Parts: sequence; C-alpha cells; structure tokens
Amino acid sequence: MTRAFSLSVLTIGAALSMTAGLALAGDETVPAAKILSALKPKPLTRGLSAGPQVDPAVSAREAGFLNSVRNRQTRSLSLGERQEIAEIATNKPKIDLEIHFDYNSADISKGSTQAVQELGKALSDTSLKGSTFVLAGHTDAIGGEAYNQDLSERRADTIKKYLVQHYGLNGSNLVTVGYGKDRPKDPNDPMDPTNRRVQVVNMASKTASQ
Repeated sequence: MTRAFSLSVLTIGAALSMTAGLALAGDETVPAAKILSALKPKPLTRGLSAGPQVDPAVSAREAGFLNSVRNRQTRSLSLGERQEIAEIATNKPKIDLEIHFDYNSADISKGSTQAVQELGKALSDTSLKGSTFVLAGHTDAIGGEAYNQDLSERRADTIKKYLVQHYGLNGSNLVTVGYGKDRPKDPNDPMDPTNRRVQVVNMASKTASQ
C-alpha cells in the first residue's frame, strides 16, 4: 500500500511538472535582446549593389505622413490613416508581443509588466536612437467591432504612457494606433488568444550606406 501510494505521488508530481512546463512556455517573456534584434533596420543601399534599395520619393512621403500623425490622439486617426500606417509598416522591422491586460480594461496585468519592461529596455538602446515606432494594439474577434476598436486604442495608449514615464522615451517618437479585430495574426482562427497582441514597428528610414 505504501509503494502504491508512493507511485501515485510520483505520477501526480510528474503530471504537475509537465503542466507547469507548458504554462511557462506559453507565458515566456520575450527578452530585450530579441526585441532589439527584430527591430534593427537592415542596411540600405543605393544603385546596383545588393540589398534593399532606397527610393527617396517614397522615404520623403513616408516621413511626411509620419510627421502628420506624431503627437496625435490615437482615437483621432481616421480609417484611412490607420490603413496607411499598416501599409508603411508592411516591410519595416517589427515584432508581435503578447502583452496581457486586465479583463475588460486597458490596465497592464501584473504578469505582463516584465514584458513591457523588456520592450522599454530595447527601445532605449542607443542603436535605435532617432527611430519612430508604431505601437499597434490588436484584439481577438470576441465582442463587437466598436468595442474592440476602442479597447485596442486604449491599450496601445497605455503601453506608450508606460514607456514614456518609466523609460523617458520621447512620446513624439511613439505613434499609437488601434486595429481592433480587423487584422488578426491568425485569420483562420480570429477568436484565438494569439490575436490579442501589441505589434511594435520601427518606421525609421535609416541613412543609406555609401
């Protein structure tokens, strides 16, 4: 009976260990170094040399648009402006971060504080100095369109406020936008929790290499 009891304890203990491992894997915080690596722009080139090419006209148009949305309230962005931000961001360095918020709230959950801190460390790195970042809030498809749009905007604003207050980042270099449930990470399963995320995009166009 004692042996049976011991085996039962071992079995339960193993099961709990496996469960804990899965939980930790799902809640893993992305370290600042990985965020920094994802957001560093690739070197730009001119002429016939290999690598991405610089189009001065496109760069100037993008810069002009970004200047027009700096320091704007997230809710003041029109649908067209939100779409243009998404289009410009398509080929820019970016990373999706799973940052959780309290239920029906824009307050960062205690379990996600470290995730935001790692983001703050990455954006504070000198190699990203002068860059303009888009903080885009996304939700899953549960709930109405207007509700999710508002929630995604408020959550993006919360991240910006945290970064400015705790890491001294220049607020004019942080453009916030909310997309609600319109741009799911997994279009095949729009209600999946993976769609609830904050996407960070480095919108800066670095000087081309000589």
